[in-house]
Amino acid sequence: MKLNITLPKFLRIGILPSVLLALMGIAFIVAMMRYAFGIGAISDLSYSYPWGFWISFDLFTGVVISSGGFLMAGTVYILRIKEFEPLLRPSVLTAFLGYIMVAIALLVDLGQPLRIWYMMIHWNHTSVLLEIGICVMSYLTVLAVEFAPVVLERFPKLHKVAHLIHRFIMPFVIVGVVLSTLHQSSLGSLLLIQPTKLHPLWWTPILPIMFFSSAITVGMAMIIFESSLSSRYFQRGLETHLLAKLAKGLPIALGIYALLKFGELAVAGELGLLFTSGIMSVLFWAEILIGVVTPIAWFSIKKNRENGNGLLTGAIIVLVGMILNRFNVSWFAVKHPDPLFYLPTFMSNVDYFPTLPEVAVSIGIFSAGIMAFGLIAKYFPVFEDEHPAATHAGD
Repeated sequence: MKLNITLPKFLRIGILPSVLLALMGIAFIVAMMRYAFGIGAISDLSYSYPWGFWISFDLFTGVVISSGGFLMAGTVYILRIKEFEPLLRPSVLTAFLGYIMVAIALLVDLGQPLRIWYMMIHWNHTSVLLEIGICVMSYLTVLAVEFAPVVLERFPKLHKVAHLIHRFIMPFVIVGVVLSTLHQSSLGSLLLIQPTKLHPLWWTPILPIMFFSSAITVGMAMIIFESSLSSRYFQRGLETHLLAKLAKGLPIALGIYALLKFGELAVAGELGLLFTSGIMSVLFWAEILIGVVTPIAWFSIKKNRENGNGLLTGAIIVLVGMILNRFNVSWFAVKHPDPLFYLPTFMSNVDYFPTLPEVAVSIGIFSAGIMAFGLIAKYFPVFEDEHPAATHAGD
């Protein structure tokens, strides 16, 4: 005799939401352990390694993958290229959630998380971190205003309020583009203080420009990545004709980035380090070949720009290469001194490797972002009506 047991509707969730909830639960438990027993209870960070996986993944990576928001807002509102409007709301939502995840991650990473608000009353005018903190909080506010009409449109009685925000959105967009430009570049400025620690293949006086240039490429790739995955998950049309235009511009943006990178090395007389720096040379060429050379070649082929699989593949390649760059510049290529003798890492016993709890926290926060995007996209008008041409043509 077979028993047919049917779960109540509110208990029926798919495999992906179940996995995301489990990862979020693990991260929450680990975070509570961190707050109860201190940061040393869950991480391998030390005075020699104050920056590790959290900073590279949560901060440096989290911020750059959120760059599509200001890029698309500037394109639609300031440049008035209205055809990209279908990509605007998902991009702003991705950026909004990305910055929220960065803020949550910092609350776990900071040694004294309850003092995060001290920055607002104890200003250190000589610290780049002050500018970064102000930009993050200010840009989060701007993103909330930019995304507010999407929430308000869900409720008929609040349509007038949404329309009012639309009428006066331009000043917020301009402020948002300025803040994001400052913030993306100031992360590079933060690294200018360590010319003797960061390997010469990455340290350069134009690090702020390099960071902003790479943020443009990541923003374009992230828009393609998010649109491709959401079209598959929500079974909606893919804006292939719009994404193809972004893909066509990516080789140009990546070419400018490569020109800046190799041009600076040539001016500094450091081109010889490209092949004589051991593991550093390997890491450098890995990020260049994966994140620059391969996608330039990939998106130079028209066929790859005009079908869903080709767009998604190319976007993933760009993101992997550029995320590797953020790990290199904030972790892998940085020398860490021995706290007792101030010797380079390779001459001492000081070492660092991220613990499972560290990784679990980051994955849980990222999972929460994915879950939030899915729920918001399901219950609010994130995706506007597609043009008939914006289908899965070419898939």
